[in-house]
Formats: sequence, C-alpha cells, structure tokens
Amino acid sequence: MDTIAGLPAHPLLVHLAVVAIPLTAVLAILASLWPAARRRLGWFTSAVAVVAMAITPLTTSAGEALEKQVPRSETLHRHTELGGQMLYWVAALFVLVVLSWAMYDDTIARRVPAAASVRTHRWLRVGLAVATIVVALGALVMVVRVGDSGARSVWLG
Repeated sequence: MDTIAGLPAHPLLVHLAVVAIPLTAVLAILASLWPAARRRLGWFTSAVAVVAMAITPLTTSAGEALEKQVPRSETLHRHTELGGQMLYWVAALFVLVVLSWAMYDDTIARRVPAAASVRTHRWLRVGLAVATIVVALGALVMVVRVGDSGARSVWLG
C-alpha cells in the first residue's frame, strides 16, 4: 500500500503507529506492575498489540516506497534504518503481551493447561513481567527515535 486516496501512505499510517505502539507499551507496563489493571484491561491490551503489530509492517513498507520518491539524505537514511528496527520491538512486545494475557486469563487457562501451570511459577511470572517492561520501554524509546529522525528528514533535509 503505497498511497491512500492519492497521498503517500506512510505519513498517514504513521499516525496510527504512533498511537498504537505507545498505547500498547503503556498498557503492557500497567498490566505487568498492577494486577488490578491487568484484570480490568483483560484482552484489550492484546487487541491494541494486534493493531500495532499489523500497522508497523504496513507503515515501514509504505515508508520504503516513499523513500524511492524523495531525494536521499543522511537524515532520511537514519530514519529508514531506525524504522526498519521498529518491527522487531513491536513483534517482541506483541508476543510478550499475548503470553501475559494467556497466562492470566482464566478462560484460556481452562482450555490450555500449560497457561495455568505457568501461572504458579513465581519466577516465570516475574521474568515475563520484567521482559515485558523492558521491551515496552525499548519500544517507547524507538518510537521517539524513529519519529524524531523522520521529522528531521522532512524538516531539515
């Protein structure tokens, strides 16, 4: 998808990415640190993570198409490099969010005995929470870095 209604798709899709990725990260951190939030959020964090996971490759693909249409610059190259790394952070966050949801959701635990048994191991719960928080913070940092480099490539050349 290179264009939407005749406009370059990348700047349009970026708006969804810069909402979905940080929202997923913040919700994941809340759910990891606060059991009441985890219970209230339920499947919603995973749903937002699905949106982030879906929009990220579309955004980077549209960015690659746009890159071929604009003059090359060092700032654009930097943005492209950072943008290419974003998918790894979002994919890792997606996996960790879904694993956390599966581990704590009672409906899933009844259907998948392994999910319920994992819940009983404190070190697995703590490890999953720590990994989720670290990756969520990394994804937040990457959104800022990618966005900053994109703005610099547009406005500073």
